Amino acid sequence: MPIKLAEDFPAKQVLLAEDIFAIDNERAIHQDIRPLRLLILNLMPDKITTETQLLRLISQSPLQIDVDFLQISSHQHKNTSITHLQKFYLTFADVVTSCYDGMIITGAPVEQLAFTEVDYWEELTEIMDWSQTNVTSVVHICWGAQAGLFHHYGIAKVAYAEKLFGVFPQRVVAKHRLCRGFDDCFWGPQSRYTGIAEDQIDGSKLQVIARDEVIGPNILISRDAHDIFILGHFEYDTDTLEKEYHRDLQRGLNTPRPQHYYEQDNPNNPIINRWRGHAHLLYHNWLNDVYQMTPYQLAEIPSRQRVRRKATTTEE
Repeated sequence: MPIKLAEDFPAKQVLLAEDIFAIDNERAIHQDIRPLRLLILNLMPDKITTETQLLRLISQSPLQIDVDFLQISSHQHKNTSITHLQKFYLTFADVVTSCYDGMIITGAPVEQLAFTEVDYWEELTEIMDWSQTNVTSVVHICWGAQAGLFHHYGIAKVAYAEKLFGVFPQRVVAKHRLCRGFDDCFWGPQSRYTGIAEDQIDGSKLQVIARDEVIGPNILISRDAHDIFILGHFEYDTDTLEKEYHRDLQRGLNTPRPQHYYEQDNPNNPIINRWRGHAHLLYHNWLNDVYQMTPYQLAEIPSRQRVRRKATTTEE
């Protein structure tokens, strides 16, 4: 089923051109089902590109989905117009009394800073704490995943000698409905300077779903299935890594050429998208899981989450 979007939302025309169905409010109210309500905390500088990438993935669900976008109010946004933010984005004050079926916290280009040095860290941790009671399930992406693992579980990030950059294989190492339909080995884009050390992971609280010997754990989920941590970027477009590579070179950075990205690893050859199918499947599985877990009445979410947290504390 389609995503409900405002008529003049920038990503809508892109998605319609790709034959991805999006409808307006008037048509949506005639559908006699409750839409899933999703909240996307977009921390990426190029917000419109990230909006389109994520909407492309979640639109493949047969469920109608209402999407709200959330901005950080304690940070000055330099790469997205104030008009766009004011028109399409909410602040935490706008949503603090609301409940959502699902939430996505994106990555951000701040991973070389200590978490507490990020100028919006205090607001972000407040939002992450709120998500534990007011959201049924939360997906954390790349730096957002590292931030969530640090805040919720005390897992510190580990700096790499050079940027992990390219498309890397991973293996499903634990059977989980999130990876239903996955091949045993699959590929996903990586673009980061930091990761996590596997020996910091408490297996009683977190389960590693996918990993690789080179890049380590890449998909993790909390034992209560509330929080999902994806250290890569399955949402990336085919040419995103190439654009990042040329941008880094223009800035004078010594970024290595993206690995396993071009045909025969030759930048003069076409890019091979090895991750598109699993990206769609991952988000389809997540939304289906949220649909199965979330109550019909959104107002019931906080009480359910309190029961979940109490049960987790008791087990510990």
